[in-house]
Amino acid sequence: MSENSQENAQTTGADAIDVAIAQGIDFDGTAIDPKKLDLYNSVMALEAGRQRSGVTNTMRSRIVRIGAKHIPQDELNQKLLDAGFAPLKEKDIAYYYNK
Repeated sequence: MSENSQENAQTTGADAIDVAIAQGIDFDGTAIDPKKLDLYNSVMALEAGRQRSGVTNTMRSRIVRIGAKHIPQDELNQKLLDAGFAPLKEKDIAYYYNK
């Protein structure tokens, strides 16, 4: 594996951030401030204890949150509908598409 492809493997993908946080090292090789790690871990511990509303609700939320970064509004809305999810809500559009 080339150095560049090895670097991309460490900084791409859904779990790249989690791996870096667990190691306490940012992508540029610098240590993450322990105070930042402590705060992050304490907030994530609170989130881990939160009752969930359902898997499909969480799936839709993740699709909207992440999809809005990569997919135009009309296309994402159609993809949601095609998959049987609720369409984008006014608050989704206002927040993620700044409208």
